[in-house]
Amino acid sequence: MDETILGVGYRRSLPITDPSSLQDVELPRPVPGPHDLLVEVRAVSVNPVDVKVRAAQDPQGSIKVLGYDAAGVVREVGSQVTLFAPGDEVCYAGSIGRQGTNAALHAVDERIVGRKPAALDFAQAAALPLVAITAWEGLFDKLRITAETQGTLLLVGAPGGVGSMVLQLARELVPGLRVIATASRPEGAEWVRSLGAADVVDHRRGLRGEVERVAPDGVDYIFSMHSSGQVADFVSLLKPFGQVVAIDDPRTLDVRPLKSKSLSWHWELMFARPLHGGADMIRQHELLDQVADLVDGGRIRPIATTVLRPIDAAQLREAHRLVETGRVVGKVVVTSEPA
Repeated sequence: MDETILGVGYRRSLPITDPSSLQDVELPRPVPGPHDLLVEVRAVSVNPVDVKVRAAQDPQGSIKVLGYDAAGVVREVGSQVTLFAPGDEVCYAGSIGRQGTNAALHAVDERIVGRKPAALDFAQAAALPLVAITAWEGLFDKLRITAETQGTLLLVGAPGGVGSMVLQLARELVPGLRVIATASRPEGAEWVRSLGAADVVDHRRGLRGEVERVAPDGVDYIFSMHSSGQVADFVSLLKPFGQVVAIDDPRTLDVRPLKSKSLSWHWELMFARPLHGGADMIRQHELLDQVADLVDGGRIRPIATTVLRPIDAAQLREAHRLVETGRVVGKVVVTSEPA
């Protein structure tokens, strides 16, 4: 058995235009723990978190491997694994507390892994886990939206991966929820309409005025990918006792204005469960399987819009470059599978 595997990592935080920003490297072969699967990685996707970690965490010469989405095939299982067996096709988002998925083999706790939807190839499956978990936890765990919920949700920053999943989950599981999506470019507006947005507004023209035009009575919920500088608009647009769930990382945020309407602010980090453990880690396995059922039932469509080949440093640098533009519609995926 080989003691090393191939992967892509970085040794210093450098601009993605630098050829050394991501490098092809040899890595120690992962050893699965008791609850771990050892997965042969067939495809990964690149998310904003990859860019943020690369910029913020300088390994100072040691090798750090990014990658927080993967689809592949189980090759080995730990001694306490009960959910999967070698040969199973899986997809998952992993944990920022462990080595990333940009490697030939990857060890991951089975409790945060779901089955790969049978209807999807590995590339399309790799686009789902992180954004599906984020959208699901934000809607149903944080905002506590249910199948019977009525009202209006404002989705800020809708054309990206998380927004693409929020729209589809809301459309399929919460029929009484009207979603207003923000998109600043024609291709983004077309994309979010195709996924179920009832109205699309251009936030560059002024978020408050644009939303008031289509929802003069206000909104009940806000799902925000871009919160910096938006609190005053959010407070103005929300009805009393409304709620916000945000996934971004503004440097400072004064939420005191929310008190005047008894508004609630929630943070969503889909890595919280794998980072901190606990009995409810398996919720991510369960929700990923529910999403796979929705995909295989034709209710959730694939969201990978750019697929690069193969999984190597050059293609991952290009994927990071695309994500850094902030103009990606859907998701960027890198795969070892042939076209």
